[in-house]
Amino acid sequence: MPSTGRDGAVIDVVAGVVTDAAGRVLIARRHDGSHQGGKWEFPGGKKHPGESAFAALVRELEEELDIKVESAQPLTSVTHAYPDVTVDLEVWRVRRFSGTAHGREGQPIRWVAAEDLGAYEFPEADQPVLRALWLPPLYLLSDGGRFGPEDFLRHLESVLVAGAKLIQLREPQLSPPEFRSRAETVVGTCHRHGARVLLNAPAEIVQECGADGIHLNGRRLEQCASRPLDSRYWVAASCHDTTQLNHARRIGADFVVLSPVRSTRSHPLARPLGWEAFATLCSAAGLPVYALGGMEVGDLEKARQAGAQGIAMLSGVWAATEPESVVASLIRGTEGVSSPP
Repeated sequence: MPSTGRDGAVIDVVAGVVTDAAGRVLIARRHDGSHQGGKWEFPGGKKHPGESAFAALVRELEEELDIKVESAQPLTSVTHAYPDVTVDLEVWRVRRFSGTAHGREGQPIRWVAAEDLGAYEFPEADQPVLRALWLPPLYLLSDGGRFGPEDFLRHLESVLVAGAKLIQLREPQLSPPEFRSRAETVVGTCHRHGARVLLNAPAEIVQECGADGIHLNGRRLEQCASRPLDSRYWVAASCHDTTQLNHARRIGADFVVLSPVRSTRSHPLARPLGWEAFATLCSAAGLPVYALGGMEVGDLEKARQAGAQGIAMLSGVWAATEPESVVASLIRGTEGVSSPP
């Protein structure tokens, strides 16, 4: 994205995450004399006045790479302040394109396996994008109240072996000391399997237990005026409407769960969004979204078609006769990297 602003200017930029049939991601190297010169980036550039983000994406990728974007959907948005310029970056996942990519402006390009992106130096504004690319198709919410402590840990071990990589520890029935003890055990178990754990708990407990981040319920999200943990940790939030989505984006959440898509036994009075309203909210969220509420294995593709990163599940996994089989079927064909850069 060669166009830049200076002297504290704010520039609106679009970028595309372009992948090939093997799942490799296309990155381009910025010219040495440009802003953030020499670093690698997701190709794109500055929007023209009055130009839509999608139109800018199509134009920029044709100008830079000689490809024609045929289908794309928003992935995430980032606002990052450098000392000399603030970048408002809208990132799109390019689903389909025609043409053979090459650097039309003389810039080196590479197709890189997603798990190798962390070996390249990217501008700071691209770091949240790298995190978004790691997110798996399943965000699994714990349901320890369904089992005794030992049975829960046994089932957790089985779904981790099956490929679950992102777990929210959500145990409202536990007292604070019990939750802390359970969290320490769950974090250790998940880390042995290369999985990340977000705690539905106060931020200080996240740090004390060695967890990977925090999941903000509606009350905690409302109380947050800024991101509750620094960039070493993940921050997720539960949202139900546009107001909450906007607030989650404002505080710098990495992703959100949007619910309920369908009616659920756990929240029988909650009015379901339905897929059409979910897709509308998802398209304007500006950050990765998981669909929650009555989700089943077959809903993963529906969620992705609606613009979601994937689905979040609780009863759909834990109430199954073989939770590990449900997880394995969801993980098959996972796109993205095996660990965050």
